[in-house]
Amino acid sequence: MAEAALDAVRRELREFPAAARELSVPLAVPYLDEVPSPLHFYRDWVCPNRPCIIRNALQHWPALQKWSLQYLRATVGSTEVSVAVTPDGYADAVRGDRFVMPAERRLPLSCVLDVLEGRAKHPGVLYVQKQCSNLPNELPQLLPDLEPHVPWASEALGKMPDAVNFWLGEAAAVTSLHKDHYENLYCVVSGEKHFLLHPPSDRPFIPYELYTPATYQLSEEGCFKMVDEEAMEKVPWIPLDPLAPDLVRYPSYRQAQALHCTVRAGDVLYLPALWFHHVQQSHGCIAVNFWYDMEYDLKYSYFQLLDSLTKAAGLN
Repeated sequence: MAEAALDAVRRELREFPAAARELSVPLAVPYLDEVPSPLHFYRDWVCPNRPCIIRNALQHWPALQKWSLQYLRATVGSTEVSVAVTPDGYADAVRGDRFVMPAERRLPLSCVLDVLEGRAKHPGVLYVQKQCSNLPNELPQLLPDLEPHVPWASEALGKMPDAVNFWLGEAAAVTSLHKDHYENLYCVVSGEKHFLLHPPSDRPFIPYELYTPATYQLSEEGCFKMVDEEAMEKVPWIPLDPLAPDLVRYPSYRQAQALHCTVRAGDVLYLPALWFHHVQQSHGCIAVNFWYDMEYDLKYSYFQLLDSLTKAAGLN
């Protein structure tokens, strides 16, 4: 009897993503040709937890015309920034039986630009991706070139952003599949970003496992080694690469349906809280994102229930 009940729960969980998709998940990420009013943004996108791309939303930012690699070199080239360094471009990702975080180096931004422009070599793959507001904290000289927040989003969400982050990296730098507890306004200033998205309702098809956390260490000779973080608890993370999924090991992922979109210079992606995302970029892409803390409301509680039921039913 108990096993039959558990099978019924599993069946409902497997059917739920398709029903949710039919009701509320678009077949492709919609494009808006103009910035929405705060009311329309909240009503049409935030409340239903749906992504969209707003075209040409940054035309009034001086950064859009100014932020070339040459401009960054002239303006903030001597400024030291935190740089994630990995052997293969994957920071915060599963490697073998470890969840591995990048080596972190403090480098003048000009050193990163030298690598991006092919003037110098550096071991591994470089990515300026330090979060926790690295733009105002590390590169305040660039703040006059953009707005300190996204006014229509701030008004709709009733708050200011928790963090404003600056991103610059090589094409090999990839963000592994994960989700965040933030409403994310992702602004591409130069180049383009390629997003693979899954709605929160796909959770029953997305595997999580617990991993011992480790950090890459980079020797003076340019060799990487993984060092376990002994004091940290195990980290739940998604082991699957959505670009080349191991469907023998994770057959349920076959039923998930990813949305793919490209965010180009001048565009803003609204990435709703709890959406799973995997990110690639063009070489030397420059972006800024604004993280607004999500509301921990009924929507959050529903996702937590889905997550708990998926684990309890053993679907991972």
